[in-house]
Amino acid sequence: MSTALAVAGVTAVLRDQLQAWLVAQNVNAALGGANAEVTAVAPDTIELTGSNAGPRLNLFLHQVSPNQGWRNVDLPSRNTRGDRVESPPLALDLHYLLTAYGPQELHAEVLLGYGMQYMHERPVLGREEIESILPVELRPSNLGRQVEMVKITLSAMSVEELSKLWSALQAHYRPTAAYQVSVVLIESLAAGAAALPVLNRKVFVNPNLLPTLPGITAVIPPNRRPGAVLSDTVGVEGHHLDGANRAVRLENRQLGIEREIPALAGNESGFMRFTVPNAPADLRVGVYTLRALVRRPGEAQRRESNLLSLTILPEITTALPLNVARDAQGAATVNLACRPEVQPHQRALLVVGALEVLADPHPAATAVLTFKIPDAPVGSHLVRLRIEGLDSLIVNAAATPPTFFDRRIVIT
Repeated sequence: MSTALAVAGVTAVLRDQLQAWLVAQNVNAALGGANAEVTAVAPDTIELTGSNAGPRLNLFLHQVSPNQGWRNVDLPSRNTRGDRVESPPLALDLHYLLTAYGPQELHAEVLLGYGMQYMHERPVLGREEIESILPVELRPSNLGRQVEMVKITLSAMSVEELSKLWSALQAHYRPTAAYQVSVVLIESLAAGAAALPVLNRKVFVNPNLLPTLPGITAVIPPNRRPGAVLSDTVGVEGHHLDGANRAVRLENRQLGIEREIPALAGNESGFMRFTVPNAPADLRVGVYTLRALVRRPGEAQRRESNLLSLTILPEITTALPLNVARDAQGAATVNLACRPEVQPHQRALLVVGALEVLADPHPAATAVLTFKIPDAPVGSHLVRLRIEGLDSLIVNAAATPPTFFDRRIVIT
């Protein structure tokens, strides 16, 4: 495969080959002795009058598009954890404008004719040709050693397309032919992960419809809660969960957290339990992916299950109900301890009855939040802490019928 230098390499090879072709065809004689040159610059930078306005062919790369045949040829480059596993090539088609300039009558037509003849007669760039022509600084591109040959194809462009293109270039139109050059294959030099070779295979007959690998079907916080708080014991239902070294892995990429938690004692095939660590400085409020880990009987390595989600909710640790007095302006200040710690980027609100109050800025991770309630309503109000849209528990769903927890602030 080629490197990122291949795009510039294609342009350099075409430019130098066109220049050599004009010399070999003695084009200068047809131009009345004028010296024709080949460039690869933007059309709006070319001088049309003056001492530098000589006859020339200009090759301009105006568009790069994905190659349809190669764009999905390989596997995804990263797995579900974001680790690189493959290096699929970046497959590109290059679109050029070959434009002829001439200060005198018919010079542009002569140059365009010779340029198009070359493109027609050399529809493929040879590997040895590329290696011999590439400038020294572009030889690390490996363009001549990529698996696909570089092919040149004449493209048809309508008057409308040419008009729009030259208007965008903000340059005066000159006789032009459009070409597509494909394909350039750019491959990353980064290393990926390789699978180990298989030493032996085991075939199991399973007399039911369940997969033979460990799988989880439900994550069950205690007391029918919508999520768990620190120190909660959480159940995980599934199948083929019996074995050794049982654990779960919690992961939240946005928060940069990955933690393995050992399962509690037990060896049921369809169930395991674990305790959310009481680590307020390490865990965060948020939604985590959860997978089960287990070394199945007769196997040397642990297996990983599919993914489900677990929400870790905020918890108010200040004793409630809490009495708060208003100041002379009618505002009330509420200081609440909570867990896990709230990060500076996390939005924290206190919901007082139906009123939302934003926490004071906290430039560092903190377990104590301050809320200032202007025109604080006098009375007893149910409160819940809301971190990034996730609320602390306020409803006792285990009761029949459900009831509110007595988590209140009394404003006097």
